[in-house]
Amino acid sequence: MDRIPFGVAELDSVLGGGAPEGSVVLVAGESGAGAREFAYTSAAMNALARVDAETFDLYYGDVADSAAVPPAVHYLSFTTDADYIERELRYTMADEIVDAAVEGIEFADLSPEYFQLSPIPREWYMGATSSIHDLGSAGNRDGVLSALGEYLSANAAGNLVVVDAVTDLVGASGGEVEWADVAMLVRGLAKAVHSWGGLLLALVNIDTISDRQLGQLVDGSGGTLQFSWESGGSKRARTMVVREFRGVLSQLESENIVRFETEIHDGGLDISDVRKIR
Repeated sequence: MDRIPFGVAELDSVLGGGAPEGSVVLVAGESGAGAREFAYTSAAMNALARVDAETFDLYYGDVADSAAVPPAVHYLSFTTDADYIERELRYTMADEIVDAAVEGIEFADLSPEYFQLSPIPREWYMGATSSIHDLGSAGNRDGVLSALGEYLSANAAGNLVVVDAVTDLVGASGGEVEWADVAMLVRGLAKAVHSWGGLLLALVNIDTISDRQLGQLVDGSGGTLQFSWESGGSKRARTMVVREFRGVLSQLESENIVRFETEIHDGGLDISDVRKIR
């Protein structure tokens, strides 16, 4: 089975190269527990592999024979722009990685569609230098779900796409987006990406949804990586649990591996310890 690297070296090694092509994977977590850093690392490393092979080899190593780096990387945000994401990337990994990787990442800022029906002043999300024409036409844009769908239909096939974050959609566009829409979106994405190929990572902030709602998203996706904080003795550790993951979980369970301890270093987020649960 063809795989696409997550860009997290030790995890990809355990998984035989990465995620099965055509997967929607939820990257879900508590605030600060590593989910966002995982998404940043995945986008940056897959981009780096194409734009700076030498630096990629230094921080990641060889891509497995069963895997292939996607031809393009897209990072979609509903609330922030490319400059903000670049700053966040620099908090997660070395500047030399970010300097090269941002040249290979296509950033899509859907904040005009996201905020357009809200009471937020337009200059906050359109920029202080927006023209009168821009400000006047912003309210006529498509809704955020339509904008997301159009972008993915045009760009997702065969590529790595990060959606930051699907839980931001709850109540978006002045309350026009309901929870049922978000749950159905994930199911629709799973079907579409299966035919498109590529890999879609959907960030999920579990602090903002109920356990039942998280279960609905997990059930509708191809796989879920869930990040949380664990306390042991005098220190706290970030851990990642592999939940439902078609084509992957059976392999991990046969080796009694489902939980990983993670760390963040110059190369981004990676696995520092493998915990086997018997």
